[in-house]
Amino acid sequence: MEYVSGRHKKRDTVKERKCTLTTLKILGLDAIEEGEQKGMPKEDPDVEHDKYGIEQEELGAMSKEHDLSALQQLGEATGLAKKLKSNADKGIPGNDEDVLERKNVFGSNTYPRKKGRSFFRFVWEACQDLTLIILMVAAVASLGLGIKSEGIKKGWRDGGSILFAVLLVIVVTAISDYRQSLQFQNLNEEKRNRHVEVIRGGRRIEVSIYDIVVGDVLPLKIGDQVPADGVLIAGQALAIDESSMTGESKIVSKSQKSPFLLSGCKVADGYGTMLVTGVGMNTEWGMLMASISEETGEETPLQVRLNGLATFIGIAGLSVASVVLVVLLVRYFTGHTKQTVEMPQFKAGKTSVSRAIDGVIKIFTIAVTIVVVAVPEGLPLAVTLTLAYSMRKMMRDKALVRRLSACETMGSATTICSDKTGTLTLNQASGWLLIMLGMTVTEAYVTGKKLDQTNDGSLLSHMLSNLLMEGIAQNTTGSVFGSKGDGDGEVEISGSPTEKAILSWGVKLGMNFDAIRSKSTIIHAFPFNSEKKRGGVAVKTASSEIHIHWKGAAEIVLSSCTSYMDGSDKVASLDDHKMSFFKNAIEQMATQSLRCVAIAFRPHEVNKVPSDEEQLSQWVMPDDELTLLAIVGIKDPCRPGVRDAVELCKAAGVKVRMVTGDNLQTAKAIALECGILDSDADANEPYLIEGRIFRSKSEAEREEIAEKILVMGRSSPNDKLLLVQALKKRGHVVAVTGDGTNDAPALHESDIGLAMGIAGTEVAKESSDIIILDDNFASVVKVVRWGRSVFANIQKFIQFQLTVNVAALIINVVAAFSTGEVPLNAVQLLWVNLIMDTLGALALATEPPTDHLMRSPPIGRREPLITNIMWRNLLIQAAYQVSVLLVLNFQGHNILGLQNETPEHADKVKNSVIFNAFVLCQIFNEFNARKPDQFNVFDGVIKNYLFIGIVAITLVLQVIIIEFLGNFTSTVRLNWKFWLIGIVIGFIGWPLAALGKLIPVPKTPLSNFFKFRRHLRRSRSSVTTTTQPTGGNVQ
Repeated sequence: MEYVSGRHKKRDTVKERKCTLTTLKILGLDAIEEGEQKGMPKEDPDVEHDKYGIEQEELGAMSKEHDLSALQQLGEATGLAKKLKSNADKGIPGNDEDVLERKNVFGSNTYPRKKGRSFFRFVWEACQDLTLIILMVAAVASLGLGIKSEGIKKGWRDGGSILFAVLLVIVVTAISDYRQSLQFQNLNEEKRNRHVEVIRGGRRIEVSIYDIVVGDVLPLKIGDQVPADGVLIAGQALAIDESSMTGESKIVSKSQKSPFLLSGCKVADGYGTMLVTGVGMNTEWGMLMASISEETGEETPLQVRLNGLATFIGIAGLSVASVVLVVLLVRYFTGHTKQTVEMPQFKAGKTSVSRAIDGVIKIFTIAVTIVVVAVPEGLPLAVTLTLAYSMRKMMRDKALVRRLSACETMGSATTICSDKTGTLTLNQASGWLLIMLGMTVTEAYVTGKKLDQTNDGSLLSHMLSNLLMEGIAQNTTGSVFGSKGDGDGEVEISGSPTEKAILSWGVKLGMNFDAIRSKSTIIHAFPFNSEKKRGGVAVKTASSEIHIHWKGAAEIVLSSCTSYMDGSDKVASLDDHKMSFFKNAIEQMATQSLRCVAIAFRPHEVNKVPSDEEQLSQWVMPDDELTLLAIVGIKDPCRPGVRDAVELCKAAGVKVRMVTGDNLQTAKAIALECGILDSDADANEPYLIEGRIFRSKSEAEREEIAEKILVMGRSSPNDKLLLVQALKKRGHVVAVTGDGTNDAPALHESDIGLAMGIAGTEVAKESSDIIILDDNFASVVKVVRWGRSVFANIQKFIQFQLTVNVAALIINVVAAFSTGEVPLNAVQLLWVNLIMDTLGALALATEPPTDHLMRSPPIGRREPLITNIMWRNLLIQAAYQVSVLLVLNFQGHNILGLQNETPEHADKVKNSVIFNAFVLCQIFNEFNARKPDQFNVFDGVIKNYLFIGIVAITLVLQVIIIEFLGNFTSTVRLNWKFWLIGIVIGFIGWPLAALGKLIPVPKTPLSNFFKFRRHLRRSRSSVTTTTQPTGGNVQ
């Protein structure tokens, strides 16, 4: 196919794009016009499209068809880069004007997303609540009958008040749900907005994935996800997993014969650079993602358990309400419900039908309102609130939650298997040579001896210097910008921290990175492999010689060496004495917690290198008979605060285990420094073990020894997986940190996978539950705190809500049975419901974590939602509230001095005092719920502005209701004495709660006691059955 710019072709493509956009609108996506999307700039009509040598339609067709001949006609990747005003080595200029222009012409790397649910959708969902629907119907009926019998001035009050209260509950619930929905949307946006490395103006910089444009040059390495469509510029052993696009799990090798790369695919092996040719909606991945809804409706285990609890409580409330309904109806129709002391509300043959219906509706409304109070709608809301709050706060603590369930599970973690490098240690090398903040070469062994001055290049012989510089410059995935080769000036270095440290050392020795790389060409590469723990390249020099360079774990590379280069550029044999010298040097550096890396090379015959590209890609580079060039010790200091974080984990009953690919002695030194090992006495088997020894054991032996392992050195990703499996079989809840592609199985197998945000590959991140954005172990410990906080906050809310449930139900049921009237009417109970559900959840579900949480053992997976401590607290408070308020209900006229008032007014005052005291009891009890197992319930309350604000709002609204909204709530204004009575009744809940905490509770959960009793009864019945005679003659 010949690619030419033609108006007819462009017109056809525009039609296709319009058709696509119409399809997207039908799918329910954001309304967008041609060339315009959310987060995507409009196509500017003034932009000169023919400035570039190729149009988007041609690029798209070429990528879609994988048309190699068209690419070759354009001059392959280098020629295509020129047409896109880019450079295959240096990328685009990268200034703002250039980037914006490219977005205008070729589109932005975004795609339209389905609209989130609107606020009115949440209002509609809140209206679907069956109990609220029944209340609304009852309210409308009561409103109609009231207006008919009493006129519009007074008749609207009962029905209108209930209707208003129901609408208030609906609106508040909808607002709360809508806010949480927006928060989750924002958090999802954070997940999608990952940063990738691009080359612009010759420099490697990080940009948002949304800012990638056509013409960008992107470096790719193992574990990356391809962020846009493109073509391969250059690569070594590059293999792509295209299963996300093709559905086939086959790994596809990429070369100049197969250079097309698809957005959304993952790099399975190797490294390389690509030229971006398509972004956003101009890629198949963009079209696919635009048509997918991201609302998974994930329910966490805690939400499932709470839904079960809510259902059980709801059924209990419904049963009580049914009994109340029957009792009240019987009392009403038998004339036992009095209007005054002498006159019953219903008298057969005399009471009108409309008045009788009105009475029935009021009774029905009371029963339904009891259901409203009993059904704990606030439980699911509390989980949503606390998860949203925790996720938002965890983002500030450098932890991005990918799966909601991980928030809860982390609170149950009993062990953390942590990487060493970058998690427990800094793993940093500054981009500027003169500001080396983290990893740096501190010791070097060259020419068979230790260098006195590590950074002095003049101490190296000519040939050794050339080979060492060639090995450092070519056998790397990093790069150096601004290298002058004189060791002075500011030099920007990119790559992994280890690569940065070695490249920095090379520059200090006098390496001119660009010049050395231009003198030879990489013909094949073996990318660094965490199994082999080394990586190598084969280079062809200007004189057509083949040099194979290897770099990796010092003792592993050293074991493949048979010689070393001495100070006179001669290759000397590596005899036993010299081998022992180097091994001792490695061990000595390792005990100083230095990471040891060896650099070696060997020449290779040109005629033994495959000439065919396909054969070359399968060529196994020789890794034996190597000549040792240098062994370097890289200082990777412990992170500040890691020791404190480890000690905090120990106090919390969480065991920290180090699993590292580094030398066992290096791992031991760091473990002692971090506090994972307490002393040298612990630094032996089984506490300290090598990966190969662990994997060689049987499954039963691994399970036995896994419990004791604190440090595993020279481990492979499979060793980490075996350790996780063994620990899980022992009943542990395992959290695992990982950053490499090969860590994905262990991350997936663990209960909580924690990927590193900086060093982690995209494959590792996708296999994880939480991404640690700063790669810091202290952030992992913060996640544990938040996990425990989620469970603790839910328990606080459950205790608070059940106290209100039990008290309100008992008060109304007892009153209904004895007098036929209830002291808390429908509107009042709806207000209590609002305090209890929405405002209570908001206040208690957003309590920040405290150090107290980390002084208790991990939360068991089968830990009951309602602990014995909670049962004690809520029963004491509920018993107190029920007792006091029922005394007021039956003896209120005498206690409150209302004997001289009319019976009707006295009842209104008494009921108003009961309602006021009940609400104030809940406000005071909200403080008790904050600290179920601590005496000081005010600890940290001043810092919790949300809690104080909600309590203040509740109190103000209660004053307004009592003093100004009596017509709605059927209350009367109260004088200061009655207010004081309510405050005193509520206040007594504080000292009562403190006294209650002195009562010891059994450690065995109450639920286990009932299970044991049931089991005992079954056992007795089975024994009785087996001892019964089964037939035959009995003498």
